[in-house]
Amino acid sequence: MSKDYFQHKANNYEQDANRVNNVENIANSILQNLSFCKTMHIMDFGSGTGLLLEKIAPFVDKVTAIDISNSMNKMLADKRKKLRCNLEILEMDLSKTKLDEKFDGIISSMTMHHIKDIQTMFKDFYNMLNDNGVIAIADLDAEDGSFHTEDSGVFHFGFDRKIFLNFAKEAGFKNLKIESASIAKKPYRDYPIFLLTGNK
Repeated sequence: MSKDYFQHKANNYEQDANRVNNVENIANSILQNLSFCKTMHIMDFGSGTGLLLEKIAPFVDKVTAIDISNSMNKMLADKRKKLRCNLEILEMDLSKTKLDEKFDGIISSMTMHHIKDIQTMFKDFYNMLNDNGVIAIADLDAEDGSFHTEDSGVFHFGFDRKIFLNFAKEAGFKNLKIESASIAKKPYRDYPIFLLTGNK
């Protein structure tokens, strides 16, 4: 099994007020840009402790949470009874293992910079969506590498928005939009975060 980069931080992950506030901003931006309904089954890619999905949960029927970290998945599992939707947790590396399932939407927060091949990931997203299925992918604007102060399996120091949007376009997504969603605040500087939305 791959190294669990988040094992040492899972228990305290949600005690960082800036992190919690950041994900709330992203969730609000998603809800402003996309319409969900109680028949929908969505995937949260890189779900972590569930900070994002618990904000979207009241508006959908089911969330499949996918994360490679066993420790983060355990934290999410502890929330199961509190969530206002059905929850499935899959511990897997979606960049290496294909998931033969269809979703009505895919959401993700701050996970794509941990993925080596962005173009292939977007193509996989496209193939996993039902017709008219939506995506909402939030991540860092291009930065100097200072966002991560320790090794956590990072492949990209954020993204140029035009290039990121083009990855989604090349995969076949339409009605694409990219906009500022939040600012991750760290003691030494602020890091802008964008949200990409679109549909199949």
